[in-house]
Amino acid sequence: MSVALVTVLALVAALALSVVSRTNIGIIALAAAWLIGVYVAQDAPKAVIAGFPLGLFITLTGTSLLFAVVALTGVLARLAAAAVAALGNSVRALPLVFFAIAMLVSASGAGAIASVALIVPLAATMARQHGLPPMLTALMVANGANAGNLSPVSVVGIIANSRMAEAGIVGHETLVMMTNLLVHVLVAAAAYAWFMLRSASPVATGAAGQALPRTGAWSSREIATLLVLMAWIAGVLIAGFDLGLSAFAAAAILILARCADEAATIRHVPWGVILMVCGVATLVALAEANGGTELFAKLIAAVATPGSINAIIAFVTGVISSYSSTSGVVLPTFLPVVPELVRQLGGGDPLAIALSINVGASLVDVSPLSTLGALCIASLTDGDAGRALFHRLLIWGFAMTLVSALFCLWVVPWLAGSFAT
Repeated sequence: MSVALVTVLALVAALALSVVSRTNIGIIALAAAWLIGVYVAQDAPKAVIAGFPLGLFITLTGTSLLFAVVALTGVLARLAAAAVAALGNSVRALPLVFFAIAMLVSASGAGAIASVALIVPLAATMARQHGLPPMLTALMVANGANAGNLSPVSVVGIIANSRMAEAGIVGHETLVMMTNLLVHVLVAAAAYAWFMLRSASPVATGAAGQALPRTGAWSSREIATLLVLMAWIAGVLIAGFDLGLSAFAAAAILILARCADEAATIRHVPWGVILMVCGVATLVALAEANGGTELFAKLIAAVATPGSINAIIAFVTGVISSYSSTSGVVLPTFLPVVPELVRQLGGGDPLAIALSINVGASLVDVSPLSTLGALCIASLTDGDAGRALFHRLLIWGFAMTLVSALFCLWVVPWLAGSFAT
């Protein structure tokens, strides 16, 4: 059996395990990389270690550390509460504001999971007070968080852009974010219109008069955290600071200033996600070095054409992402395959295919099998209502595989051709 085939089988096994097992697939991927690299490919251990994405590890760890500090100070939660409080009792606007706040928090660097974790408890309180349907609230919060999830300073955006760059697709950070934002805006708008049109008034009897939460004065610690965070974002976007290293510097300033406890900050870093991403990336690097990506691309190309590849790749990544990790498994596995996939097909736009992978993997994340959907169900319902919302979100999530395929078939090629820099 060839090394290329073994690496492909290992990648497929990793995808399968990520679907059926709670085990961190990064651990399995690193172990597989060592066994295949040393005992099948006959490489030295240092050659396998060389495939570990050190730059990505520093970037993910640095940004995660910074936002752990920000989360512990409560700054993002206060901003969200203040934005909702500013609405007064504009009930019909509340779902739109849930979407906007979740998107802004996610895009600022916190990412979708942290954004939903911050926003959905507040949104759940508002939804109950004003009689908003739990399904609508879940869709607006989760899609809003996902809409900002591929920003250049978000963890998932960093993963997508870095893996695209390694595949030779560079300089498209804004297009990556805007394509993902557009599709989530469209599906959220459809959900909002559907629920609003079905009911002349979404307000439950006796609920509309309850006041929204207000925020008190900001502490000096919170102000300092907000200023450092804004300075970091400006440095990255305007001055071109290195994302990961500058995040370490910003986090160090805040920890030295006693804005957050160092031990608590380190505990809040999502080490499992980082291990998952870097482990899978190491296995993918081994596959690339031994012809595995060419074989993997050939298998996908066997059922696709240059005209259908965007839709097919979006559907496939959507189905896998429904059960698996978008950032830890799907993006690190599929994005590096894009150039070879184009070669195997004899045509196709690498940028459009990469955008389709991003969209397909992200749009299904409102599924209750994902962290976002689970967080929404936990905050919005209990008992029989929770089971009902679970089933509705599950149907919605699988429907999004078809929506993403159609979007990537018709819209993504136009975006890639019109707005690529």
